Amino acid sequence: MIELVRLEAVLDDEALAAMIAEIEAALPVGVRHRQLSVRSFLLGVACCLSDGRPAHLSRVHQALCAFEDGDRRRLGVLVEEKGVAHLLTYRQVEYMNHLLDKVLGKKTPDGLATTRLQELLDALIDASVPEHYKATSSLALDWTDYESFAHAPGKDGLSADPEAAWGHRRGGGPGEHSELFFGHYANLSTMVREADGPEVPELVRQMTMSACNHDPVPVVVKVLVGRFKKHALLPGDLLADSGYAHRVPEHFALPLRAAGASLVMDLHPSDRGPQGTFHGALAVNGNLYCPQTPTALLDVAPLPRGASNEEIAAHDEKTAELARYKLGRINTDDDDGYHRVACPAVQGKLRCPLRSASMALDYSRPEVLEPPEHPPDCCSQQSLTVPPAVNAKTRQKHDYPGKAWRASYARRSAVERSNSRIKDPATVDVAKGWCRVMGLVTPSLFLAVAISCRNLDLVDAFESRMRESDRRRAAGLEPRTRRRRRQSIAELAKAGLTAPP
Repeated sequence: MIELVRLEAVLDDEALAAMIAEIEAALPVGVRHRQLSVRSFLLGVACCLSDGRPAHLSRVHQALCAFEDGDRRRLGVLVEEKGVAHLLTYRQVEYMNHLLDKVLGKKTPDGLATTRLQELLDALIDASVPEHYKATSSLALDWTDYESFAHAPGKDGLSADPEAAWGHRRGGGPGEHSELFFGHYANLSTMVREADGPEVPELVRQMTMSACNHDPVPVVVKVLVGRFKKHALLPGDLLADSGYAHRVPEHFALPLRAAGASLVMDLHPSDRGPQGTFHGALAVNGNLYCPQTPTALLDVAPLPRGASNEEIAAHDEKTAELARYKLGRINTDDDDGYHRVACPAVQGKLRCPLRSASMALDYSRPEVLEPPEHPPDCCSQQSLTVPPAVNAKTRQKHDYPGKAWRASYARRSAVERSNSRIKDPATVDVAKGWCRVMGLVTPSLFLAVAISCRNLDLVDAFESRMRESDRRRAAGLEPRTRRRRRQSIAELAKAGLTAPP
């Protein structure tokens, strides 16, 4: 369990404390003084979730009442009324949760968070991240399922949870690709190290939650872009799988690119390979290539899992050869997203008869043997101006799926671990029944507090591991590394031939 003083320090963060005070002022004032404050309620939720207990209001009440006598009086859990000590009741905890739902929710529920609720979720999570780690600007994105405690709608189409909807998640059965569930999508943004930077703890920096009848990608993009503008942040790399990259550009790639983010994405199979032309140049995997690029190079796909060293070397050689045919940038994007590219022969990457100067290059470079009879603009002009609409969905930081892209995209596994932590039965165990309050406000608020507690644990574990590595390095020992034990099916079959019957 996390110490009470650390949890209070999170709630006393300047930005979060100001937001809590604003919410407190917005709560209705009754005839009788309200005993439980918003800060004490959130502290009870944090204490309840820091030791892995379910997010039940009854357990929040138990956590508040379990404080020592001095803390209970300080936090308003135990008060004197007319000379009689009054201990906080469960009904008062339930009433506070009801008030927060009214202030942070919508009069007409639609499955989307209000601006005030989203700002509170951001502040709760941001307060759990130490200041010296906030300089890291690269994020990995992924969403996971959150199943509502309510039963799915029956024949009448009604449910006790008006803000939940049917969604898809990965199936748990053998050969089951996906299954239906009734609830919400929780979208996590996890901090990852910079491309050439030192290791950092995999802390969650932002969370959104929405009903499954809303596409989670535009929801998180809107929040991210708003955060960048509000805090004048310069985003770094944004890593996402094909579930994000396959969206229409206006929902994902274009707004993030306009905000200054560098996208590192896995492309959907239908977005890979040639996707048309631009002034004669082939649009392939987010780049423009010479129209005479060998067809065998255009169908290059990402390496399969468990590829051998020989397969990796052959793949890297193929992608390096493909890069020689790419029209290279000669400037960065301007304010409108336009940039210029030049023919690879002009840049000295290959030999082409249409560019007489390139024929003086040595024969280590590939040569275009059959130039087009009627050269298009990309072969006749010195350079081309490429508008942002070209490769709008697939353009990214690295050449897909080359060696640099593979090394950069490998960082995305951090957000997979973030999702697994909140689903792990040994920690948060977010599953049906984890929170028995329906709607959007309370589950998202409880989940944000749980993520804050996990961030504190991750910081402790990361800094302890760094201290141990420094100690071993000072003693002349190599830092401990994790050994990966992986055997292919061929190796297992070979070993079985020599095994005793």
